[in-house]
Amino acid sequence: MASLPDPYLSPQEYLAVERKASFKSEYLDGGCYAMAGASPRHNRITANLIIRLGVELGHGPCQVFPSDLKVRASATRYFYPDVSVICGPLQYADEDQDVVLNPTVIIEVLSETTSLYDRGKKFFAYQGIPSLKEYLLVAQDEFVVEQYTRQEKDAWLYLKTEGLQGSVRLPSIGATLSLSEVYARVDGL
Repeated sequence: MASLPDPYLSPQEYLAVERKASFKSEYLDGGCYAMAGASPRHNRITANLIIRLGVELGHGPCQVFPSDLKVRASATRYFYPDVSVICGPLQYADEDQDVVLNPTVIIEVLSETTSLYDRGKKFFAYQGIPSLKEYLLVAQDEFVVEQYTRQEKDAWLYLKTEGLQGSVRLPSIGATLSLSEVYARVDGL
């Protein structure tokens, strides 16, 4: 027996529901997907990234935001990246000013359950954001950061940095992330 299909929501219906919800959900092509809580390790890495980028960016034109900032990747795709950096004025999807359109850098901290999604459908959706210059995937079970940098004609250059001696240069925002700082105080690795 076939299961019933998930109810389809229009982008407008999703936003209306999401703006009143007590928990966060991402939206992908009519489907609404509740976000699970993150592990202490995931949260420590995310906090380290935000702190380090905040120091690196200082009072310049770029700002770092945590996972409560919703990003629209397309008219039918809305996500909450773990970390996003926006340079210049924030561009909003509508007058509610709770959905941004212009991230320069997006960072996702990988987990066993989200890794394939973050590398696949989510990354493909993010590629549709014209302002996006860099996409980072940060492992939480090993000292590895994967970096995708937009090139000409929407090609993406892939670089992998491993080990606590490594660092990742983010030319789009003029910042550098040391893996020893990204993974500082992360237990169990």
